[in-house]
Amino acid sequence: MSRKIVLPLASAGAVVASLAIAAPVQAHGYVSGPPSRQALCAQGRVSNCGQVKYEPQSVEGPKGLRNCHAGIPMFAELNDDSRNWPATSVGSSVTFTWTNTARHATSNWEYYIGGTRVGLVDGGGRQPAATVSHQVNLGGFSGRQKLLAIWNISDTSNAFYSCVDLQIGGGSGNPGPTTSPTRPSTPAPSTPAPSTPAPSNPPATTPAPSGTWATGQSYKAGDRVTYGGSTYQCTMAHTAIAGWEPPNVPALWTRI
Repeated sequence: MSRKIVLPLASAGAVVASLAIAAPVQAHGYVSGPPSRQALCAQGRVSNCGQVKYEPQSVEGPKGLRNCHAGIPMFAELNDDSRNWPATSVGSSVTFTWTNTARHATSNWEYYIGGTRVGLVDGGGRQPAATVSHQVNLGGFSGRQKLLAIWNISDTSNAFYSCVDLQIGGGSGNPGPTTSPTRPSTPAPSTPAPSTPAPSNPPATTPAPSGTWATGQSYKAGDRVTYGGSTYQCTMAHTAIAGWEPPNVPALWTRI
């Protein structure tokens, strides 16, 4: 005779609650170029980053936050400015590239330096590409600055957060202006990042040397290249552009 085991409701509730707490944060996008703090952790360029090293795309929290870790305790390292994060040297106009591991319908993307919104790109409620690039005008800012990039999802109350450390124009790190935000002079279209964006110089018209990564070269999944003395394997078909060097876009290249 079979026996039935009845779990008390209180115990069942406790089990469900514990499973909910243990469930991983839902993922799905981050700034890969210039490398955000979570990208630097994923690339191993910054050590002792905790869990975000393994899921840089998971920094998701309620809309309206103004911090680097979306209020998630296990990603608190991202909000620690004392860690001396490497800063990327840039000019007054910067192209930011998002790597999206899940392509959520998008309300908009926002870019902030301090309390000033320096960029706003409308998503139109549409699904973005796997990689999305926006040109943002940082005129008026100089020196070392921390930029907060936000991807606002249109069909949920959540957003994804990435902080990018920049050295703008080689300045001394003076704080940004307190005047009205400076918007990009040529905002990107609502569904940016075509597969072959126009670089500042025409792409190479001949294939790159075998095994060597180069801009303008089309790669398919499984291709292997060398860059900076290391070997990488392509995980997603794309055409290479400046800023998408293998160490900068772990969603496109895996170091082997």
